[in-house]
Formats: sequence, C-alpha cells, structure tokens
Amino acid sequence: MNKQQKLKLSILPVCLVMAIITLASCKPKSTEAKVEEISNEMKSNKVELVRKDAQRKVDVLIDGKLFTSYVYPTNIKKPVLYPLITPNGTKITRKFPLEPSVGERVDHPHHVGVWFNFGDVNGLDFWNNSDSIKVEKRAHYGTIKHQTINEVKSGDSEGSLKVTMEWQAPDGTILLEENTTFIFRGGSEYSIDRITTLTAQNEDVNFKDNKEGVLGIRVTRALEHPSDKPDIFTDANGIPTGVPVLNNDGVNGNYINSEGIEGLDTWGIRSNWINLRSSIGEENISLAILDHSANPGYPTYWHSRGYGLFAANPLGQEVFSKGKEKLNLQLKKGESVTFKHRIVVASSELSKADLDANFIQFSKQ
Repeated sequence: MNKQQKLKLSILPVCLVMAIITLASCKPKSTEAKVEEISNEMKSNKVELVRKDAQRKVDVLIDGKLFTSYVYPTNIKKPVLYPLITPNGTKITRKFPLEPSVGERVDHPHHVGVWFNFGDVNGLDFWNNSDSIKVEKRAHYGTIKHQTINEVKSGDSEGSLKVTMEWQAPDGTILLEENTTFIFRGGSEYSIDRITTLTAQNEDVNFKDNKEGVLGIRVTRALEHPSDKPDIFTDANGIPTGVPVLNNDGVNGNYINSEGIEGLDTWGIRSNWINLRSSIGEENISLAILDHSANPGYPTYWHSRGYGLFAANPLGQEVFSKGKEKLNLQLKKGESVTFKHRIVVASSELSKADLDANFIQFSKQ
C-alpha cells in the first residue's frame, strides 16, 4: 500500500464522523427545541419606546426602525396600534381612515390598525363605533377612552407599555376599566403580546354573544384574499370611487390555521392560531394571531374575512356555532377578566411547527 492510499484510509474515518454530525444536525427539531429557540430569538433586538404626548402616541422602535405606535387620536373611538410594519419595513395595515391612501377599500371606518373591543356590552356596540355613526343613533354605541400611560420601558431584548382605558357609555358612565400591558419584541420576526384585564366598574357587565370582537386587525390590500365583487376604493387622488371590476394584481393573502384549514374556510372555526400569509414584491409576509390557553372561551373562534378583517373572537360562540354553544360572559361589579394574545409579524413564511412552538411558549406565560 502506497502513501497516498494510506492517507485516503486515514481521512476516511474523519469524513464518516463529519457526515454523521451533518446528518444529525439535519434532523427535524423537537417541539421543545423550537420553544427554546423562540425564547432565545425574542432576546436579540433593542426595543425603544418613545412617548409623544403632544401627538397622542407612543412610538415603538426596533433597532431604530418604527415597528408600530400606540395611538389615541380624538377622531377614532378607541386607542389602537397603528401602523404595523414588517422587519423589512413594509406597512401591512390599511391606511384608511387615518392616512391618505390609494387603492384601498373605504368600508368599515371603525377598522383601524390593531384594536380590542366588542360588539355588545350591556347592549352597547363598542366594535362598530366611529365618527360615521349618525348623531341620532349614537346612543347605542360605546367609546373606549385612553386615560393614563402607567409605564414606558425600553430594553435590549424587549420593551413594554402599560396603559389604562375606560369603556364608557354615551352618558359617560364607566362600564369597564381596562388595564393593558403591551410587550414588544424584535428578532428575525417581530411580536406583540397584548395582556388586557377588564374590570366591571359601576354595574354588572354582560358581554352578550356577538360576532363583532375582540382582537382585530385591518390589513392592507395585498394581504386580502382575491375578490371579484365590486366595491368602493380610493382612486389615484385618494377619492372614494366605485370599482365594478376589482384588480387583484398583487392581492394574494391566504389564511391557514393550526389545524391546516386554509382560506375563508377558517372563518368561524376554533383554533390555537391563524397565520395570514402573503407577499409584497419580493418579500414573503406572515401575520399571525395566537390565542392563549388561559383565555375565556379557549380555543377562540376566528372572524377571518377575505376583505381584510382579521380577528380573534372567543365571545361570539352562539353566532359561530349556530346556536349549539353559548357563552354570554358576565362580570359582577368589581370582577375582572383577562385576555392574552400574541401577534407575530415576519418577513418570511412561518411554518406550522414555528407557530405551534410559539403558541406553547406563549401559553406558559
């Protein structure tokens, strides 16, 4: 045996070991490993919150770039997060009615950014309220009013915002005090945890089963499902104009839930999460809402509409089940209830394994 042959034989075991290591690293990760990976990933970006009282907002910056803002302007009937921006810098929430826009639907002016409310609280509609409601009908609608900013905290791994709001009847009676904590994180994907505690104030409060609730997002046109129904859109000058035939170029949203059900079939189905996938230009986009296993009515029903409304609603059970179930959540005066949700925004396509692990990690909190 010559020297070259001996060298080849001596190298062979090393190659085999390297091949085994490579194959081992290619094995699918366990759910537990993914949960740990998600926990570590959420600690990778500096999150800065900037309070701007004169502009009635708090900006949320991740590595110096705007992710979203907590806003409480006087021309909408509840505080919201607006806009939502992907890690690659793309706005994915509808601009109307807060900003001039082109090529957007102008329906449902109460669909603004990311919000939390409900359609029947002691007979008052908090969901559909807006400045578009006729004066003679406003006695049937409730308003959520920002009260105080209790804490603004920036950090190397996450930032948090604590606020107090009031759910008020038209005569000013406070039905509910809301205390909400927002936790913002960066990384290869961004996330928002919204932890909301509602406490009945001056009387008992009944959330009568209603399809309009509770955590909602209104997305931009590219994240809608394609549609051929005529509608009213803003034209090149931002003026609402009737469009008899819709242009679906670049409109490619598609819901998928934790059970693998896709598209508009996800509406009215219980699941741990739904992921709305789309693309804008070369950017793949995922926008997911995760329920929490401790929430009332878990697992939530979903109000996932093709025209851009994306909402989790655990309190509409009678509507979604066609009368087979009923919740009608009630709070005695002084009692409280807490809701927890996570929103994930990614410039990539999130897999079922990613979101299942994320749900497990979130539900441990």
